[in-house]
Amino acid sequence: MDNNIELIMLGTGNAAVTKCYNTCFALKYHNEYMLVDAGGGNGILVQLEKAGISLKNIHTLFLTHAHTDHLLGAIWIIRAIAQLKQKQAYDGTLTIYAHDKVIHVIDWICRNTLPAKIVAHIGHTIQFSEVKDGDQFEALSSHFTCFDIFSTKEKQFGFTSTLVNGQTLTCLGDEPYNERTESYVRNSNWLMAEAFCLYRDRDQFKPYEKHHSTALDAGKTAQKLSIDNLILFHTEDKTIETRKETYTAEATEFFKGNVYVPEDLESIIIKA
Repeated sequence: MDNNIELIMLGTGNAAVTKCYNTCFALKYHNEYMLVDAGGGNGILVQLEKAGISLKNIHTLFLTHAHTDHLLGAIWIIRAIAQLKQKQAYDGTLTIYAHDKVIHVIDWICRNTLPAKIVAHIGHTIQFSEVKDGDQFEALSSHFTCFDIFSTKEKQFGFTSTLVNGQTLTCLGDEPYNERTESYVRNSNWLMAEAFCLYRDRDQFKPYEKHHSTALDAGKTAQKLSIDNLILFHTEDKTIETRKETYTAEATEFFKGNVYVPEDLESIIIKA
């Protein structure tokens, strides 16, 4: 049996991008998908269509935090899946894993903006599952552990997972690594980390004032924590034409493993 996990970057940009979609991604095992965040609007439906991902095969959604560029796309996922269920075209339930504030916000938005016949699916077709620091869940035949990233701006959770093929994948969310999360992050085979911009462009984009990091910072962190593969995302889009080359070069000044700077809709195969 093929135990590879496919990671599909549906969006790679920060909140203000216009040349790519906001950061979110899908994990695929066989023909089943788990989404992590959903971007800031109904563009998530466009990205899913371009990626060839059917809503019928999405049964898990993990939301990191309540910022608009990560949360609002989930409203459209909820609406679309509820509509499929009404047509008897969706089997099972969509489980949304998130911390308490995210669930409060998304539930409020749904109940105050969506038609009653859609809202009626909340608690049935659409299930909210609150997670706390250290909580665990299963998806895609893999094991996920949630952790508080100790955000300086907005309560946010990342996760570390032991995938079905034995590889470990850790997502830090969209803020810099915090040493308090070391036990979850160290020695991961794959680390997903934000890189708001290049270190050389810090005066232009001001990542530190916005509580973000650079490609250079992410590379240093990955080397320090004995990471094998580093995936950079949540970037600016002003340098998008050269982003892959320049971000990779900067991260590898300190990091000796493999660096991936994916474009929107690019896939990475995580092999055993």
